[in-house]
Amino acid sequence: MRYYRSDGGGSVSLIAADDSAAYDLSETEAEPTSFLELASAASLTDRTVDDVARGLIGEAPTIELESVEDDLVRPIDPDEVWAAGVTYSISQEARQEEGGLAESYLEAYEGDRPEVYFKATPSRTVGPNDRVGIRGDSEWDAPEPEMTIVLYDEEIVGFTVGNDMCSRSIERENLLYLPQSKIYAKNCAIGPCIATGETVGDPLDLEMHMSIERDGETVFEEETSTAELVRSCEELVDYYTRYNEVPEASVLLTGTSIMVPDDVSLEEDDVISIEIEDIGVLTNTVEQL
Repeated sequence: MRYYRSDGGGSVSLIAADDSAAYDLSETEAEPTSFLELASAASLTDRTVDDVARGLIGEAPTIELESVEDDLVRPIDPDEVWAAGVTYSISQEARQEEGGLAESYLEAYEGDRPEVYFKATPSRTVGPNDRVGIRGDSEWDAPEPEMTIVLYDEEIVGFTVGNDMCSRSIERENLLYLPQSKIYAKNCAIGPCIATGETVGDPLDLEMHMSIERDGETVFEEETSTAELVRSCEELVDYYTRYNEVPEASVLLTGTSIMVPDDVSLEEDDVISIEIEDIGVLTNTVEQL
């Protein structure tokens, strides 16, 4: 199933959708308002999140997803957001001309240990239809579309779409500036929903598409597949959790699958759309910070 959160009318609703209908689980006796409540119940009863949801669907009213599209909020409020880097060949190849940085990226791509870094707190993370930020001291800014793992108690419980916003000019200037290029206000977006493994199937076999629109015109568009990911989800989670105090709820972005060229940089009011097969479309507008 896919799980959405809607904040229409000032109250948050948790919506579960399958191929036949969408159900407002918040209108059941249990009144769950977050995916984490389902994940917690599943963990305590040794069931899957979908099993818990199916136990509620019988008493849940059906709704039209289209009626709440404008009210969707982050499908999860993660305690922390982390990310993996240089996990696609396109990411490594795009940095071959970056002087002294190229060797470091190649080593991360080919090495046994993946690049895993802290990305955001909840206050820096936005949801569908919210604005993502670009820094005022950066000259080249890019969205980075990423299939994103949702974790509960260090276990994979679902997948969502992520946008790992990056100030490329700052990153390119010096590798030690990477945290500044990655961590700032409104630096990450996730959504529009969480899709469970039952719905996604093989997470390394999903088509992906990203577009950037400016004043109604498409300035960039490209597609790829998570089949190009060179590391498994389990491997990335293993390194993320290794010797780390991992919070109860977190998300892990799995790496940049599409790289915009040097002559494309985000501007105020650009619209970024990232679609991942079997999960959904994450759309955000750009804000100049």
